[in-house]
Amino acid sequence: MTHKIAVLPGDGIGTEIVAEAVKVLNVLELPLEMETAPVGGAAYEVAGHPLPEATLKLAQASDAILFGAVGDWKYDTLERRLRPEQAILGLRKALGLFANFRPAICYEQLVGASSLKPELIAGLDILIIRELTGDIYFGQPRGRRVATDGHFPGAEEAFDTMRYSRPEIERIAHVAFQAARKRSKKVTSVDKANVLETFQFWKDVVTEVHKEYPDVALEHMYVDNAAMQLVKAPKKFDVLFTGNMFGDILSDEAAMLTGSIGMLPSASLNANGQGLYEPSHGSAPDIAGQGVANPLATILSAAMMLRFSLNQHEAADRIESAVRAVLAAGLRTPDIWSEGTTRVGTREMGDAVVAAITGKGITKS
Repeated sequence: MTHKIAVLPGDGIGTEIVAEAVKVLNVLELPLEMETAPVGGAAYEVAGHPLPEATLKLAQASDAILFGAVGDWKYDTLERRLRPEQAILGLRKALGLFANFRPAICYEQLVGASSLKPELIAGLDILIIRELTGDIYFGQPRGRRVATDGHFPGAEEAFDTMRYSRPEIERIAHVAFQAARKRSKKVTSVDKANVLETFQFWKDVVTEVHKEYPDVALEHMYVDNAAMQLVKAPKKFDVLFTGNMFGDILSDEAAMLTGSIGMLPSASLNANGQGLYEPSHGSAPDIAGQGVANPLATILSAAMMLRFSLNQHEAADRIESAVRAVLAAGLRTPDIWSEGTTRVGTREMGDAVVAAITGKGITKS
């Protein structure tokens, strides 16, 4: 069976890192049909919209989406609906990609690249699950208006709405508890129930769903404490799950525990197993075109795609083993480089992963 993959490189370093992931997928010689389309600022330039209808239709018709990154400072003056970031939000909404998986793994070879003490992060393996289609990012109403109350009536103000329905919370809670059953059977639900009514409701619903998983331990933690604990004692977590905004922030914090956000892959899935796979970092326009971006998060995202959406577990294992081999050989892009290792560029890192997969041997530049 041939699987159709929508390849959406996007902006900035997106084109460079996705090219390396595609190179890795090609060498596996799997029955994949990959079709590339513009998205983000690149799509705005050619179609006048960050998510053209043709790109959306391709994504909807595909088994999975391999996504790079979107965004560039030059588009900051556009009205919000035309900014590159609206492409990823539009894809999440249109495809129902409600469950975001962000594994934060500290590879043995990168313990020294983390800003934390080695004993705190050696062996780190956390799975952050973020609800992706609700919360303040999608809540309505939102906009700007003249205030009629508050501290400054008559002044211009902006507002967004944080909201979650019971079904939204229930389905992401089930995902978290089921994921924990395959790991260490421990879930930490992150909220701000002491201040926000939305997250008191979140806590109540999660507690109810937990009754269906008596074999899984559940703890509730306020988001400010969770942020502190991630840098104080990160290995106390196993599966950490939370809402859209808190998950956005905490997953980036966890990424730095691993040595670089350039090492953090992610998967965003809908109820049918269709997924969008992307690195957790952004488009980094300041280094675009320089050939120094770390492609490993994108390559590892491709491995997640093979495992979660395409049922190609052996191929996913081969990619992940190849990444470990490359790191063991001492190859490093600038974001994870340290004394005694070999600095390589984006393309060289991708070539090294390919060499590890094919058994041709890793060449140090």
